Amino acid sequence: MKAGGEVALSPIDFRILAKDKDSHARLGELRTAHKSVATPVFMPVGTQATVKTMTPDEVKEAGAGLILANTYHLYLRPGHALIERMGGLHKFMGWDGAILTDSGGYQVFSLSGLRKIKADGVWFSSHIDGSRHFFSPEKVMEIQNSLGSDIAMVLDECMPFGSSREYAEASARMSAIWAGKCKDAHDRKDQALFGIVQGAGFEDIRLGMAKELVGMGFDGYAIGGLSVGESKDDMYRVLSYTTPALPEDKPRYLMGVGSPDAILEAVALGIDMFDCVLPTRIARNGTIFTDRGRFIVRDAGSAEDESPIDEGCDCYACRNFSRAYVRHLLKAGEVLGIRLTTMHNVRFMMRFMEKLRASLAEGRFAEFLAEQRIIWSNGGNNGAAGKRTMR
Repeated sequence: MKAGGEVALSPIDFRILAKDKDSHARLGELRTAHKSVATPVFMPVGTQATVKTMTPDEVKEAGAGLILANTYHLYLRPGHALIERMGGLHKFMGWDGAILTDSGGYQVFSLSGLRKIKADGVWFSSHIDGSRHFFSPEKVMEIQNSLGSDIAMVLDECMPFGSSREYAEASARMSAIWAGKCKDAHDRKDQALFGIVQGAGFEDIRLGMAKELVGMGFDGYAIGGLSVGESKDDMYRVLSYTTPALPEDKPRYLMGVGSPDAILEAVALGIDMFDCVLPTRIARNGTIFTDRGRFIVRDAGSAEDESPIDEGCDCYACRNFSRAYVRHLLKAGEVLGIRLTTMHNVRFMMRFMEKLRASLAEGRFAEFLAEQRIIWSNGGNNGAAGKRTMR
């Protein structure tokens, strides 16, 4: 209670609007301080306070209302204190939608060649200039509080999926302690805080940590340590027992997963939120998502193809340009080429999630799942996307 008996408002509000009768999939709405978004939701990744090659207006036009920014990178450059002086991350990057900031833990453990884990945090070397820095739970909360994101993440260790049981137990214990310290240090009332469940491939460790985090009372819960090299069957197995251990009335976030096939299966298992660099990263290499699967637009087969990138897409690139032109730009090293493929892939992900949500709202998720499984079997690399008729 606030002074005077006023009830303190939660920094987010999550409502389940519909449930699928044949799976654990659910349709929902997530209200944050800056934006309400429909779930399941995919978050484009804006690592350096930008979705690479796109303006904020273009990201918004693509249909995104929630993006992810990276605590580690923004701490190193330009610095969270500067961003705070500039009015916070939303103002700094000209984005009026919602922002989720990760803790930076994954980058510390994956990008830093020199790191030393201690009970109270982790020392690491900057990948930019080699300078030494220390992330504690309290420091990570200070950074994210300064950035002013709508959703902040606790500091955790993203352990390798193939870790030994001894290592997994010790790491999960440490991450749980860090989560508690993050909760104690988090003091921004308009910012939600999510806990992160770790535990590699060990069911009892994952369930034990989930129980402990739920007992702490976070605003939402993430499942981390997946999509780090394990098979998709292993990922789905972990989700099948971890997701039911998380509160049904809180958003559930699968970190670092963004392929359409994995999103489909995770939604069926009860996941609400996703992020991944995959759509924008492969776009810069000339690979696009289409309604028929993946397609490499920079390949020779597009040289004289007058078709749009994806005939079913309404993005700026597909409305205005041919595959032949986009391929030319990519081959010539023109920045417009990767801008157009990125615009398309981000819009594709938004359309994909829109169709997924519509299937839940209309009670036909099972049919949608079956149809999409055929398209995205083998990761969508079935060649169907390239079969076009010249106009």
